[in-house]
Order: sequence, then C-alpha cells, then structure tokens
Amino acid sequence: MAYNDLRDWIKQLDKEGELRRIREAVNPYLEMAEIADRAAKLGKGTGAAGGSALLFENVVGFPGAKVLMNQFGSERRMKLALEVESLDEIAERIRALIHPETPATLMEKLKLLPKLAEVGSFFPKLIAAKDAACKQVIHRTVEDGGQGIDLLKLPVLTTWPQDGGPFITLPCVVTRDPKSGKRNMGMYRMQVYDGQTTGMHWQRQKNAAEHLRDRLRAAAEGTSQGDAGDLAARVDLMAVTAGGTAAVASNATIPATTLTTMREGRMEVAVAIGTDPATTFSAIVPAPPEVEEYLIAGFLRGKPVELVQCETVDLQVPAHAEYILEGYVQLDELRTEGPFGDHTGFYTMQDEYPVFHVTCISHRREAIYAATVVGKPPMEDAWMGKAVERIFLPLMQLTLPEIVDVCLPPEAVFHNLMIVSIRKSYAGHARKVMNGIWAMGQAMFTKCVIVVDEDCDVQNLAEVTLRVANNIDPERDIQFTLGPVDTLDHASRMPNYGSKMGIDATRKWAAEGFTRPWPQMLKMEPSVVAKVDAIWKKLGIEG
Repeated sequence: MAYNDLRDWIKQLDKEGELRRIREAVNPYLEMAEIADRAAKLGKGTGAAGGSALLFENVVGFPGAKVLMNQFGSERRMKLALEVESLDEIAERIRALIHPETPATLMEKLKLLPKLAEVGSFFPKLIAAKDAACKQVIHRTVEDGGQGIDLLKLPVLTTWPQDGGPFITLPCVVTRDPKSGKRNMGMYRMQVYDGQTTGMHWQRQKNAAEHLRDRLRAAAEGTSQGDAGDLAARVDLMAVTAGGTAAVASNATIPATTLTTMREGRMEVAVAIGTDPATTFSAIVPAPPEVEEYLIAGFLRGKPVELVQCETVDLQVPAHAEYILEGYVQLDELRTEGPFGDHTGFYTMQDEYPVFHVTCISHRREAIYAATVVGKPPMEDAWMGKAVERIFLPLMQLTLPEIVDVCLPPEAVFHNLMIVSIRKSYAGHARKVMNGIWAMGQAMFTKCVIVVDEDCDVQNLAEVTLRVANNIDPERDIQFTLGPVDTLDHASRMPNYGSKMGIDATRKWAAEGFTRPWPQMLKMEPSVVAKVDAIWKKLGIEG
C-alpha cells in the first residue's frame, strides 16, 4: 500500500531498521549537513552504502522541531520509497503502458479493463480542507487578518560554510502553466532571505521558469499594432531580459505599458515540504511539460495523490504535507542568490533569481522538516538519480529505440556524463544517437555522451573504460557541439551556454571508412570455463 504521508514513510523506515534517531543536540547550521554527509558516504562500494536515514529530534534553536535527512540515501531505501524489489520494475510498468498488447479476443479485451481502471486511479484527488493534515495550523499575514508569518521559525539548514544563507533544499514547488492550465511540480532550492521572502532558483530551462517567461510574453501583448507587432515586442522583451533572467536596462526599448504590466504582474507559487516519498521523488523527474508530476506520483504510488486548495493562491498542494508555503513572484523582480554548495562538489556562484514572497504558511502539528545536503558524491541524490535513470529508460527508448541501456555515473553528477549502449545498425549511428540525446528534454545538458555497442555493460565502468580507451581514434571519433549547458556548470565559456562532447566507442565498420581488420575481444573456450567451474572450490584459491 502507498505511504499516505511522510510519517507513514518514517514508520516504515523505522520498522525496516533504516532509521537512526538522533537525540543529541545538533545545530542546523552546518552540523546536520556534516553528519548527513558522513552517513551518506558510509559503506561506499558495498551493499550497505548510504548509511541510515536520520531523524534529528533535538534541533538547536528550534525546541520541539524534528528534521529528516538522508531518507533516499541508499539503494534499499530508494526501493522502499517506491515500493519495489527492483527499480527496473517501474520501467517495466511504463513499458506495459506505452506498448500495450493489442487484444485479439473478447476475453483479452475484458482483461484490459482492470488495467484501464488502474490508470484512472493515478489522477490526483481534491479533498476538503477539514480533511487535510497540512491545514492543522495556519499562519496568515497581518494584512490578511492573521498574526504574521515567519520563515525563520522553520529549522532551515545552512549546509556549507560559504553558503549565502540557509536554503530550503527539498521543496516541491508548484506552479501553473498560463497557457494550458496544467500544474508543474519541480524541486528548486530556495535561499531564505528573511521571514517573508526566499530566492527561487528555478534554472533557465526548467518548466517553472518557462511559466514565468510566458507571463512576461503576455505582458508584451497589446503594446504594438497587430499580431506581428506583438510578436516583435515579445522577441524584444525576451532578448533584453535574457529570457527573464536579467533586469531591464534603463535604456531598453521596452514600451512603458509593458514595464508597468511587468511591475504589477505576479505569478502564484506554492511549496510543499515533507510529502510522501513518491511525491517528493516525482518533483525531480524530467517529465514532459504536458504530464503533471501529481499524475506521475499517482502512478508510482498506485494510488492518487490527495490535494487540497491553497488558502491565498489558486493552486492545489499535497494535502498531507508537513509544511505548505504559499505566495508569489513578481515578474520584474530579481535578487542575488547564492553562493550554494552544490551537488557538483563546488559552490554555485551568486546570480540573479526571482524572489518568492510568502503570503501564508500552514503545517501539521509537530511538523517534521525534510531536508537534504548535496556535495561531492556519493550522497543522497546519487540514489535518486539512479532511480530516474532506470525508470525513464523506456521513455528515452520511445524516441531512440536503438538504445539498449544507459548509465549516469553519480561521480559525473548525472548531467556531465551519459554512457549509452546501442544496437548499431548503420554508418554514423552513434552520432545520430548523440544528437538525439542532446535534443531530448533535460538530457540537453549532458556534457559528454559516450556510445558503445550493445555487448558492453554500461553499468560496468571498468568495461566502458576499456572500450573507450581501445576503440577510439580521438580525431575521428570525438565530436563537439555548442548549446545550452547546466546552470551549475562553472567551466563553460558563458553561463548556461557552452560546448558538449560525444565519443563514438562502437566498433568501426568499413561502411564508415575503417579499412583495417578489427580484432576479436579475448574470451576463453566455454568447455574450459565449465571445467574450471567444476573444480574451482577444490582449488582453495578463493577464501
């Protein structure tokens, strides 16, 4: 059965021996992060890698508060979170959905009915406020008739010494597409500036950032004569604001009416902290914009996510979350955010990002704050990334069916290296796959793509290294291209724009201009292997 909320999940972690309760006094300023970092790195390279989930029950400066960390920090806990024996189980469920068998008989058609009913159960369900645990305590602004709101009362962590301040690190940020009306839920760090505002670090190419840009484009409409004039005004606005990421210069060619609309314009935002594990995980999946993450969470849980209407914004949020923050960002407002110790193992430098103004805070009684720390791998996010890799392989294969398997090594922080095995069918096939990956949603950020033949196990990095080192002629088999890169890439020539590399480590064909003989890889005779297998234990060589 699906976990109803974070507390159900904590009970299961406790039952499975996966939870360590920390009753010593620990400070959310650096100390919790250091403890969680050490726990995440325990047992590296073994079946016990990742340590335990941690529930801090004595938080310095926050009497009565509890903080959960490292909840996804091992392969076993990731499987427990998604309630599977193997992460590939979910991939198989996805394959069954996107490649259903065509029923040939009436009986086979009838057997499909339960599957159709199951799909219907994935859609989120709106419940009454009185039944929503997140509404147990509600704090409103003084202007809204309340006694005020104060983010500083939450035990928000500062995780690294040079961080710009405390950051909310595990939020489910909810926005709405102004064109389609669909909701998006993403995970973007939030620097707490004061009791009422935070930064909103949605990177330029993320869905929530696009929602903001659509509102900016709408602000330019009606300022020129005719549709062509509106289109030109939108293009101009995107150019002078770098897609909504830079303030408008005083000499910009933006009509005064557009500037006024921008200054008065707002985009509503809601944030859930501490949801059931499948819902939190769904916030990081690279879903296409037309698919709501609430639907993905329902699919993973096998049960709909219960939602409740917000108090001050027209958005719906997970009804049983520990904390809900409601508010808005102004279309024309940016503020310096960072530095932040990031999952690359380096600090992300300061940059300008939208400001989130909080209009309401609601939470459960004795709320549990969920957080994570990112840094040099392996850390908790390594296992979340591995789950994304396995679960979304079938969706990659929809576009590139020649893909056999993929590997995103955590040491390359996922977006810096993708290893792909393919069924090579024609000359230049590996290069076609590289370009296909760079054109595929969030995979466009992949700095380096390595393509190998289908007989190479991409999960075996030693085997991949052998193939790459032996199978390439660097001048011939490495290609470079330019395009968008991850905001966290500190080495690119410009922020958000730089080069990428593809390596064709497949066997080269005569059809590709390779005229020399290609040697066979070493392999022992099967009869010899079988004979040695039969006497191996008697030899006493192994333990």
